[in-house]
Amino acid sequence: MSTTGATGVHSRWMQLVLGLVAMMAISSPQYVWALFTKPLTESLGVSLAEVQVTFSLLIVLQTFLSPLQGYLIDRFGPRLLLSVGAVLSGGSWVLAAHIDSLMGLYLTYGLLGGVGTGIIYVGVVGMMVQWFPDRRGLAAGMVAAGYGFGAVLTTFPISRSLGNNGFENTLVTFGIILGAVGILAALGMRRPDRDFIKTVVIKPQKTKMISTQRSYTAPEMLRSPIFWLLFVMMTMMSTTGLMVISQMGAIARDFKVADVLVFGMAALPLALTIDRVTNGFTRPFFGWVSDKIGRENTMFIAFGLEGLSITAWYFVAHDPLWFALLSGVVFFGWGEIFSLFPSILTDTFGVGHATTNYGFLYMAQGVGSVLGGPVAALLYGATGSWGPVFTVVVSMDILTALLAVLVLKPLRRAHLSRSDVVGGATGAAVGSLAH
Repeated sequence: MSTTGATGVHSRWMQLVLGLVAMMAISSPQYVWALFTKPLTESLGVSLAEVQVTFSLLIVLQTFLSPLQGYLIDRFGPRLLLSVGAVLSGGSWVLAAHIDSLMGLYLTYGLLGGVGTGIIYVGVVGMMVQWFPDRRGLAAGMVAAGYGFGAVLTTFPISRSLGNNGFENTLVTFGIILGAVGILAALGMRRPDRDFIKTVVIKPQKTKMISTQRSYTAPEMLRSPIFWLLFVMMTMMSTTGLMVISQMGAIARDFKVADVLVFGMAALPLALTIDRVTNGFTRPFFGWVSDKIGRENTMFIAFGLEGLSITAWYFVAHDPLWFALLSGVVFFGWGEIFSLFPSILTDTFGVGHATTNYGFLYMAQGVGSVLGGPVAALLYGATGSWGPVFTVVVSMDILTALLAVLVLKPLRRAHLSRSDVVGGATGAAVGSLAH
């Protein structure tokens, strides 16, 4: 990698840091949700499935509006829009503290929170794949790690605050803090200019990352079967992780380990904290691996690991120590979807419309939230067991791992053979996708 000067290098790494902070600030609404389900069901006098609709709304609105949000960021730049996102995200918690009905919860925590977090998420990831064309997997993984890792700083404080101050005061306090941090990070962010992008040189002998030089528009991308295959794959993988995230509190209580002490800490918040660490670490790790050995090969390894780990977790979840430890392995096998999918999408369809294009793919997360949230809760309610739920998500993991190498790889190889590519613009380079 080379650039025309230290200013460009410094600038893009500073943008990475700011993006990381912004993502950390919006992670808690999703990743500590399991701590709020019990007090909310008790306060509102409703069922778990009804409360879980809030979680699905959060993710659906975070994702289904992302094509529009990505377009606006591509058109007008990130600073204003990301600041608005931080205001909406933090404000959603402050307003949710004053609700007295399910509809109020849906409109605040779900609707406003989903729109706010979605603006920041798609905007930051879309910018990083443009700032780092030579290290796309690593950069996308780093900022996605902020989203996965950020809640490790808030899980125990929020858990303690819920016990000492109630959920209303907890939502107000942390909503203000997280919103302010997000605004400060957003105010320093900007997108790269075309001159800077041209200065970054990819050395094909040091990477398996092969990408097109052409920038496909969203309509062009949506006509490609590769996009829809990626959409289905991301939907299945999102379902797995979001089922665990949204149902972990209920699973822990059903297996009677939620409040059992492990190393002096209750098993549920301990598991949530471990999960945030592994969920954060896996994103840059597998992003970096995919830069070295190829996206599809990395998907096969990571998604297969997710299927095996969630199977093992189910059979030992009655033990509080193993419940906490193996939940971390589950998230290590899952969180990398947020570095692998945006990277392979931009490799395949170019950087010119990267934020808008990823907005369309990110909608798969919304579909997964419905399947992993209320649908999984309904399946559990109908069967009285978590066994069928785990069987479905493990099957999705294994199927997605196989699709990556058996279907996605040859489709992408044929696609790139028709495009100008960087990272090896020869037929031999594109042919390396076969290995």
